[in-house]
This record gives sequence, C-alpha cells and structure tokens, in this order.
Amino acid sequence: MTLQERYDGILAYFAKEQPNPGTELTYGSPFELLVAVVLSAQCTDARVNMVTPGLFAAYPTPQAMAAASADDILEHIKSVSYPNSKSRHLHDLAVKLIQDFGGEVPGTMAELTSLPGVGRKTANVMLGAVFGQAAIAVDTHVFRVSRRIGLSRGKTPLEVEQSLTRHIPAALRFNAHHWILLHGRYVCKAQKPDCPNCAISQYCRHYAKTAHT
Repeated sequence: MTLQERYDGILAYFAKEQPNPGTELTYGSPFELLVAVVLSAQCTDARVNMVTPGLFAAYPTPQAMAAASADDILEHIKSVSYPNSKSRHLHDLAVKLIQDFGGEVPGTMAELTSLPGVGRKTANVMLGAVFGQAAIAVDTHVFRVSRRIGLSRGKTPLEVEQSLTRHIPAALRFNAHHWILLHGRYVCKAQKPDCPNCAISQYCRHYAKTAHT
C-alpha cells in the first residue's frame, strides 16, 4: 500500500461516516474557545467542560478576566491539570488581548502564539474553528495516531503537522484534525488500541505489523 492510498482510504472513510466532526469542548464565543483550549492541554475535554460554565459565568470577556487575579481564576479551575500555571496564563492572556488586540481574538499564527499559554496546537485550533483556515492542530492524540497508523514518521508535533498538511487536501484539513483526534480518543487509544473494532485497520501500518503476531 502506498502512503497516498493509506491517506485516501482513511480520509474517504471518515468523510463518509463523520461528515461534520467538531470539538467536544463547550463554548459560546471565540474567547471562550481560546480559554477552553488552553485549559485542555494535558487534560480531558470532559474535565474542562466541568469547570468552564462557572469560569465563563464569572469572566465572560477578556476585560472581566483581566480584572481578576490569577488566584481568583484559580478558584474556578483547580480540578484541571496544572491549574496554577494555567490561571496565570489566562489572566495574562486576557490582559494581552486587551492591550494588543482590542479585546478580540486575533487571526494569525504569529499573533495567537504571542499570547501567554498559546502554542502552535492551540493556535491551529483557533485558526480552523474560528477563522475557517485549513489548519491541522496536532495534539497528543493526533501525534500518536498519525505515527501509529502510518500517516507520518515525524518525530515532533511540527513534523507530523507538516506531513499531514502535505497529504491532506486543504478543504479536509480541519475536519481531519477532529477525525484523527476522536479516533485516538475512542478507538486507537494510547495503551490499548481497539484494533478488532477499528474501521480503518485495513489501512493501518501498526495493524498490518501486529495482526498475525
């Protein structure tokens, strides 16, 4: 099987079965999505969705969050991973949004990654979800699954992102981010991939190597 055949088969399956994938994070504005994605680093979406209703009720805008202290924010997010650093990031992020971007979430990679707590993955989520750009966000699931099933041999998230960008048509890239992420979350799990119930196993390099061992 060629690499392109693998891509074509996997993309065709997901496009048919999941034509409109989306984030499992709950949000109501670009600012809320940005906050939720920052909180989701090394944390489950389910956990983030438990804390954001109260957080967003208290601080629905960058102005409200900037006026709070990091300790105030911490009270709302104690149960997520790395709450101390994330509370500082959220406060400083809100301040910078006001100072540099008029309180609006900016729409370029350079501007987004200038915000505290925002790396390339988070920026790509925002570019795809809010600004409709052909972005592929590589989180831990996308990184693991892309390498395991044979879509990339990249050794870093950026290398995997570049591989996926080369081979996935622009119109499918942001959907592909969700397809691969959700596949990793529910089927191609880190410790015990559910190969017997995987609908794309015929295209998977890992499955081809282990099916008969």
